[in-house]
Amino acid sequence: MQFETNSLTDAVKEFIGIMKDSGLSYMYVKNDKFEIELGQKNPPPAPPVMPAMPPMAMAAAPAAPASAPQTAPVAAPADTGKSIKSPIVGTFYSAPSPTKPPFVKVGDKVNEGDTVCIVESMKVMNEIQADISGTVKSIAVKDGEAVEFGQPLIIIE
Repeated sequence: MQFETNSLTDAVKEFIGIMKDSGLSYMYVKNDKFEIELGQKNPPPAPPVMPAMPPMAMAAAPAAPASAPQTAPVAAPADTGKSIKSPIVGTFYSAPSPTKPPFVKVGDKVNEGDTVCIVESMKVMNEIQADISGTVKSIAVKDGEAVEFGQPLIIIE
């Protein structure tokens, strides 16, 4: 970048804007006319990192007391049929929006390539498509539930 001396103030403002927009806490720029080092005295703290719980640790978690009411899962994947699995970690949505009807319901016929649900990950809505034609036998997760990579979402037979 080429800057004149009177536009150095504008350049500093531009660099500060770049730092804010990109989340940088430090920047160093040097050319033949000037050298500038910008940094925050107290950069914002890094977001806390939650340790991932391995699948075996979740299985080893203590069971709920017998007196606690038990809720049945939406649908347990059966041995028959083919499951459409989540390709990513995210949140399962059965409909394109809260006010719209679900993409599929139990008993619906689907064709290969039909959108059957959405898995939202990092604010991106990823449409999940059927990779097989058939009838929806069950929906294995609840709307708004967190899903893992490879987790069965919908069972097709």
